[in-house]
Amino acid sequence: MTFSDHFSAFAARYAEFRPRYPAALTAQLAELSADHDVAWDVGCGNGQLSVALATYFARVIATEPSRAQLDAAERHPHVEYRCEPAEASTLADASSDLVVAAQAAHWFDWPRWIAEVGRVAKPGALVALVSYGIQEVDGEVGAAIDRYRDAVAAYWPRGREHVDNGYRDLVMPWPAVDAPRIAMTELWTRDELFGYVTTWSSTNRRLAEQGPAELERFHARLGELWPAGERREIRWPLTVKLARR
Repeated sequence: MTFSDHFSAFAARYAEFRPRYPAALTAQLAELSADHDVAWDVGCGNGQLSVALATYFARVIATEPSRAQLDAAERHPHVEYRCEPAEASTLADASSDLVVAAQAAHWFDWPRWIAEVGRVAKPGALVALVSYGIQEVDGEVGAAIDRYRDAVAAYWPRGREHVDNGYRDLVMPWPAVDAPRIAMTELWTRDELFGYVTTWSSTNRRLAEQGPAELERFHARLGELWPAGERREIRWPLTVKLARR
């Protein structure tokens, strides 16, 4: 089975510059899970959430179809990484107490994945979708980011629209669970913010097709607006959708 691979070519940068999920997210997912034997982190990327979940679950099985992403993933004794697609995992039937897809579900073959979750999740297991949109920064820096985002908007791959609409159209067939409101923030330097922007799939598709000019203009503008070494708050709108299998 093929998959939409938008990140393998820069997996190391993805691991270095992507924001970390807030501790409150994993705590809430664990609290809402009836048991804590196995969590399935689907489309785990570099394992950021997988390692955080290992605080609460005896085993975390983290699956990801990109070998490059898994090669860059953080290791943990309670996390088992498997290179396989979301829609056809090797997990046993009715084996998972939590199924979570973080910043990944918009790339899945949705009907096939829902069927796979139905197979893998225990009755009563929590199923969670997590996503974050474009970062928000105050002042002129925020305006510069908005201009750059507009310049690369046409290069987002198909599926990105689900992120922008807060996963509105990704409907799970099980009873909904009230989702917590959780803030997702970082205190970053301008170099960290720029590094994050270089991990956008739209940035890399534009680079491949049009060259670096637009990204270089954005980098120069950041240098004009933001002193080196200064940390500023970055915010992301966080979407959390929950259901009970």
